Amino acid sequence: MSNIALTAVGFTIIFASTTLGSALVFLFKKEISGKLNTLFLGFAAGVMVAASVWSLLIPSLEGAEEGFGDLSFIPAVVGFILGGVFLVIIDKLVPHIHGGTNEEEGLPNHLKKPVKLFLAVTIHNIPEGLAVGFAFGAAAALGDHGSFAAAFGLAVGMAIQNFPEGAAISLPMKAATGSKGKAFLYGTGSGVVEPVFAVVGYFLAANLTSAQPWLLAFAAGAMIFVVIEDLIPDARLSEHPHLGTWGAMIGFVVMMTLDVALG
Repeated sequence: MSNIALTAVGFTIIFASTTLGSALVFLFKKEISGKLNTLFLGFAAGVMVAASVWSLLIPSLEGAEEGFGDLSFIPAVVGFILGGVFLVIIDKLVPHIHGGTNEEEGLPNHLKKPVKLFLAVTIHNIPEGLAVGFAFGAAAALGDHGSFAAAFGLAVGMAIQNFPEGAAISLPMKAATGSKGKAFLYGTGSGVVEPVFAVVGYFLAANLTSAQPWLLAFAAGAMIFVVIEDLIPDARLSEHPHLGTWGAMIGFVVMMTLDVALG
């Protein structure tokens, strides 16, 4: 495919996969089991950790070598921390509830529980969209097909983990709303932010070439923050530790393989 086609498909599949995962609500008669939820979220965590390292932090360090030399770690460190700070600010502002812990965050509100669950997933989809957008934007600045292929590998990895994520939001939503249709719409809607922020990330990285190392590390920090604060607690590893751990390891290997094979 051409570079433009790779970018368009990459932005599309991250949303389409969430939609397909959300559609599982029409196939399951009961709510998702604890073991399957642990496996799904463990896998998603593994993919996001691998993507943060192989597709974001390592390119960030490599991209900063020319301008920073032996101090090339500075953009990676600062960007990484700022990514976490960004998620903290979002957490403080946007009302939401963590599905696994039932912990509420955000400004005072009167929103219903399904909306708060929806917003919790939507928030953590923002870094994924930015990561894909930054990767394609950096590829556009370089202009070589190999960089686009690597960015596409990241998009494929995000799409793979978005499928179980879509199911992990729509199935509990069925119990919260009492409607399969509403649960599907909530699950699908949570993924809309990904292509939107992918476009934002693309134009930032493509036009601010000197900021690319900072931007890539920013996305990595935001994703790791989501993994530690949301995915791991929601996976309830204390109940099924081996299942969640193997899910994370498999997810890491899948994403690492995609990055190395396509990058």
